Amino acid sequence: MKTMKVSIDNIQSFVSKDEISKFQSEINQHHQSIIDRTGQGKDFLGWFTLPSEITEAHLTDIEQTALSIRSKVNYLVVIGIGGSYLGAKAVVEALKNSFSDFQQSNETKILYAGQNLSEDYLSELLTFLDDKKYAICVISKSGTTTEPAVAFRLLKNHLESKVGKEAAKKLIIAITDKERGALKILAEQENYKTYEVPDDVGGRYSVLTPVGLLPIAVAGFDIRALVQGARDMKDYCLNDTSMDRNPAALYAASRNALLQKGFDIEMLINFSPKLMYFTEWWKQLYGESEGKEQKGIFPAGANFTTDLHSMGQYIQEGRRVIFETLISVEKAQSSILVPEDEQNLDGLNYLAGKHIEYVNEMAEKGTTLAHLDGGVPNIKISIEQIDEYNLGQLIYFFELACAYSGYILGVNPFDQPGVEAYKKNMFALLRKPGHEADSAEIYKRF
Repeated sequence: MKTMKVSIDNIQSFVSKDEISKFQSEINQHHQSIIDRTGQGKDFLGWFTLPSEITEAHLTDIEQTALSIRSKVNYLVVIGIGGSYLGAKAVVEALKNSFSDFQQSNETKILYAGQNLSEDYLSELLTFLDDKKYAICVISKSGTTTEPAVAFRLLKNHLESKVGKEAAKKLIIAITDKERGALKILAEQENYKTYEVPDDVGGRYSVLTPVGLLPIAVAGFDIRALVQGARDMKDYCLNDTSMDRNPAALYAASRNALLQKGFDIEMLINFSPKLMYFTEWWKQLYGESEGKEQKGIFPAGANFTTDLHSMGQYIQEGRRVIFETLISVEKAQSSILVPEDEQNLDGLNYLAGKHIEYVNEMAEKGTTLAHLDGGVPNIKISIEQIDEYNLGQLIYFFELACAYSGYILGVNPFDQPGVEAYKKNMFALLRKPGHEADSAEIYKRF
């Protein structure tokens, strides 16, 4: 196994090794509390052992369902919000051809709904699907979360009108609670193909459950390699919490040491556009896990070199509260050289014959040095390449480090009480039954 690496060489002038090492005893304690399931949020620690608990039969079932979908339709619409779609989208977008959406092929493409309440988006989606063969994968533990529930109503009606109610039943898959909830009831009534969301795995930790694995398999990618990467990272970190051997421990300690020095904004950086949605998944994981009790590091992201021409100025010379975590990819999947040009009007002949990825690598190194000189610490995470196995490692690494880091902050990394505030106000404004008192109060404010 080639394990991803974490380097803290470029934060040494901001925090010392001793300042990072002082978190070791805390991490030891929190690691044991995760194993023993005694810490805050102990009922949502199923992700910790999940990679090793995924059976051959379970993977085979998901793969067979994916093959069945791929044989019937050209599109799978994944309905979900937050962790119910971000993990799958992160992996699919990282692995697919950047221009596959514009290519004519027999491959089944993944579309998304239920992640917003935009009438224009949903209208355009339904219009697009009018003459397409498609299936639906609806993901919700309760079946009552507003955004995906509204989208499912619309798409279910559209699909039933298009192919008939009985045929539609065979094109709808529900990923939901094992025993209860509106979606579970409907799935049983309609005899939908159903997968369970484990009770002890929260949405933002669910990418290695059917929530993520089924859409990824439908997209044509190797879920076994993804799971194996996560499994190997779990085994690598399980029995050793020392920072020189446990990359999740080193990362969690380093970011908290930087926080104590006033660096309270973390930007996840990549030099490959394929990782853009991986950053979005990471932002939800850390934002929803740590942002409580007026604590936490604010998670942001940037895609270089693109964003160097938009955010680069602020990062270089703005307020010194930002640190960067760089996902550095060691090798590209393709090979293309800079060509020679007879006139050389752009002055680029000095790059002729060099790989584009070599130029990108020099941009990465040059950016790191510039930002260091400007007072921006940089944690470097190196992976061999962007593939299923390496993404599996990264997913589990970030999940474990997030648990450590949340516990260090003194918060429950596995709940999200603040998310309910907007829902309460929205329900009151919509005059949802049962919210009459809230409705009367909130309309006084307008």
